[in-house]
Amino acid sequence: MEYGIKRQSPAARITIGVVFNAILIIFSLTCIFPLLWMLMSSLKLKREFNASILSLPAAPSISNYITIMTNPDYHIWQSMFNSARTTFLSVFFIVFFGFIIGHILARVKFRGNRIVYYAMLLGMLIPIHSLLVPIYVVFNRTGLNDKWFTLIIPYVAFGMPISVFLVEGFVKSIPIALEEAAAIDGSSFSRTLFTIILPTCTPILTTIAIIQVFSCWNEFSFALVLMKSVNLQTVPLAMTQFSGQFASDYPKIMSAMLLTMSPIVILYFAFSKQIIKGMVAGAVKG
Repeated sequence: MEYGIKRQSPAARITIGVVFNAILIIFSLTCIFPLLWMLMSSLKLKREFNASILSLPAAPSISNYITIMTNPDYHIWQSMFNSARTTFLSVFFIVFFGFIIGHILARVKFRGNRIVYYAMLLGMLIPIHSLLVPIYVVFNRTGLNDKWFTLIIPYVAFGMPISVFLVEGFVKSIPIALEEAAAIDGSSFSRTLFTIILPTCTPILTTIAIIQVFSCWNEFSFALVLMKSVNLQTVPLAMTQFSGQFASDYPKIMSAMLLTMSPIVILYFAFSKQIIKGMVAGAVKG
């Protein structure tokens, strides 16, 4: 029976497939080319880079990497340590408290439950940069600025809404009979929460953690406003010291960017499957 829709011929399907794959290849190249260009530029000297920014390095050299890693004036290792410490603690608190609050909002019925939930959602709608000045004033008057833990406070505050939102939606998809059965067996609320519900929420918690790692590691605005000491600067602030008033050493900038990007890139490829699982689980169950 014909419905007025003609089946595509093999030649048409092949043509559509070739065009579609060509488009995907072009998009992939637009993502890969900047990384390859950064790598090539990092292997050049400043004079060679200024002569031609797109040419291959005539004599590839790792001198830029050696200079960055050995020159104490750049503080590259200290900045990476500061970023790692701030990112780890921030992500831990975001995931930990986001999981607890999200579970309570999904399971515990109390007066004001929806008020707390929508207050959390409101935090996702407030532009972060609109609060830079108020936060700076508060931190400056309370003496909280320019400390090793300074950035953890705003990072956790602005990372909590999305964490609570995702966890609350995920927990609602888990059958409540699972917790009721645990309660009948004599399991306490905390034991059920951390030994039964927590492992079940691993996909969405992993996704939240990876997203927040990228956000905290690359955050610049709060680090610029709240931090003054060179020994406390994070990776984004360390990148600014390679640019002068009248000239910038771009090969060193490329080298520093690749060096500081490497932990995040390795982390992404190591947990790429978990990220995809978490996103699919959140889309289906949320």
